Amino acid sequence: MAKEVVPEEGRRRRRPTRQGVVVTQQLIVETALRMLHEHGRDGLTVRRLGVALGADPSTLYRYFRGIDDLTLAIADELIGRAMRGWRPTGQWRSDLREVGLRIHTAYLAHPEAAVLTASRVSGRANEIAADEAVLDVLRATGLPDPDVVRIYQAFVDQALAFAALDAASLALPTAARAADEQVWRATYARLPAETHPNIAALAPLLVARMNDSAYPTALEMLLDSAEASVRRARIGSDPDGA
Repeated sequence: MAKEVVPEEGRRRRRPTRQGVVVTQQLIVETALRMLHEHGRDGLTVRRLGVALGADPSTLYRYFRGIDDLTLAIADELIGRAMRGWRPTGQWRSDLREVGLRIHTAYLAHPEAAVLTASRVSGRANEIAADEAVLDVLRATGLPDPDVVRIYQAFVDQALAFAALDAASLALPTAARAADEQVWRATYARLPAETHPNIAALAPLLVARMNDSAYPTALEMLLDSAEASVRRARIGSDPDGA
């Protein structure tokens, strides 16, 4: 039987911890983010979290059902940070571009948390608000609802997929990441044209580009496709072009 969710006020610790702080949901999430940065995904445990908070490990269960529930709260926190301060301008393409780049940047600021949460659906307040905002931008273009949902899905999945991909690289040990980045110069750039004519012809461009994120380029390609859909929808609703 599922445990009853107790409101924040009912769960709040009345006395400060040994470190002189009062435990809250937000404090636990922020502490977990710091632990992920310092110790990686395997280092986020109930015991270590209790030590970091200066509280009994069981304190976590006053606020979350367990580590997985905390993971969903971390996912929602990242989305909230991405969207903080964003306001629509009425220019749908610019608005979507900014949202996408904000999500990518917010996740890359916490690589371990990004890898842990990018594939999750939390159903929490920040995630729902972000989804509502993106859908509002798309519906305001006049697109038919099926196209709105199609583009929305592609937009969100692309942003989170690139966030996870790029964050996974940043989460590698420094030596491993440097070795991966060097492969383009040390291996690909030295392949002979006789056996690999295309790689050899493009080697300087590959070396210059392949260690950078492709997300900005992919995002513009998606927005180009969305813009073509908007144009078709507008022509279809007004074939005379009035």
